[in-house]
Amino acid sequence: MTERPAQRTPNRQLAALIAEAGFSNAGLARRVDQLGLEHGLDLRYDKTSVTRWLRGQQPRGTTPALIAEVFTRRLGRRLTAQDLGLDACAPVYAGLEFAATPEEAVDIVSGLWRKDSGSHAELRKIAFTPAGLVVPSRDWLIGRADEKVARGEPPATRIPAQGRSALRPPDGQGLPSLARRRGQAERGPGQKVTAGDIAALRSVGELFRTLDDAYGGGHARQALVRYLEHECEPMLRGTYGEQTGRRLFAAAADLTRLAGWTSYDIAAHGLAQRYFVQALRLAQAAGDRAYGAYVLVTMSRQAVYLGHGREAVQLARVAQQGAGTSGPPVVQALLHASEARGHGVLGEVRACTAALVRAERALETARPGDEVPYWARSFDEAQLADEFGHCHRDLQQFRAAAQHAERSLQLRAPSYARSRLFCRVVLATARLGLGELDQACQLAAEAAGQAAEMRSVRAVEYVRDFERRLEPYKDAAPVRTYRDKVSALG
Repeated sequence: MTERPAQRTPNRQLAALIAEAGFSNAGLARRVDQLGLEHGLDLRYDKTSVTRWLRGQQPRGTTPALIAEVFTRRLGRRLTAQDLGLDACAPVYAGLEFAATPEEAVDIVSGLWRKDSGSHAELRKIAFTPAGLVVPSRDWLIGRADEKVARGEPPATRIPAQGRSALRPPDGQGLPSLARRRGQAERGPGQKVTAGDIAALRSVGELFRTLDDAYGGGHARQALVRYLEHECEPMLRGTYGEQTGRRLFAAAADLTRLAGWTSYDIAAHGLAQRYFVQALRLAQAAGDRAYGAYVLVTMSRQAVYLGHGREAVQLARVAQQGAGTSGPPVVQALLHASEARGHGVLGEVRACTAALVRAERALETARPGDEVPYWARSFDEAQLADEFGHCHRDLQQFRAAAQHAERSLQLRAPSYARSRLFCRVVLATARLGLGELDQACQLAAEAAGQAAEMRSVRAVEYVRDFERRLEPYKDAAPVRTYRDKVSALG
């Protein structure tokens, strides 16, 4: 690794922490390398590297934050690069921190947006780390609500008419008037946030959600991230009172969660994890406990997809605890179904079944007049049947999986194209498990055709998972026909 030129001042802060932690130089280097591997980084530090740091040289890139995390884990308290006497930087690892204040949360998430909207391809290659789920979910659950999120305007001052021209900023700067803003290409920091601004954020969220459902996360993900950088960040750094500020943070949380969701769909799992953590923090600033629980459910779903069943169950349970039992039945059903998926991955039949029963009973108590948050409205009978199908597939209960998957496909609207694709593959897998090879291959071929039309790594991986299950039957005629169809798709 290339280091910055040596400084003459020895790093006494780092030396003191090494002594407190009981590390040898080689031991610290080894732990930094191991933590780097968790994030997809091939770092080859050794005891000589640590000696150079102690003499005052500064490691580059994300390494200062990784060193700080090594000490944080060892000593049980949050330490930053500055605490170690290392250069402050804005590493991608910082995206896993649960900010202490709304202002710090804005700094962290806006840093992610800027890096992601640029040419930082390495950001999308960072690995998912299960250890990065613990602190944010704990801090959200036990943390106190933010007392203040407002960024107030200076008090109005009456200025004599003769003095106004002298105090006016040049070229209209600092004048957030309607006339000035009409002529702007982009919004600048410091402007007053209006109800119309927040309505625009909500509309943009609906647009990108629709595109994601129909065409996959890769279709417009970069456009969403650029929108967050150029439109949402200036709003968060603008001027607003408490009520408007809470609504602004809620809209920013929703768009940030969606940026994470689309990143997850293209298999940028470490980046998605960071977006979810920051969406959770923004939801806390919004004072929206229920939406924070929804973000945790999203994190749980990613953990399920990556095979981390234990973490998935824990996240779902933290969401349940944080949301309480007084929310709408649809929300309760969503939370219990999320837990069931984690148990399914772990092969825990009784726990999975119990969670599914709780979800089903909750949804049965829902009534047409119930007030349901916008983010939970898609959780209906079709989605619950889909959850049942996935769980029974994971538990190798293929007859039940097929029944629920068929029901979900009958009920699910065509606009949820990717969800229908996933369910079709679940049904194909169930048919294969029941020995119905012809039907299984026909269903999977349909799904493969749909996946080819989407920009979704998850869609492709669902199909590939089915193909791996086909290996024992590779010489059968239906399988050869299937492979011919898929080859024709290119």
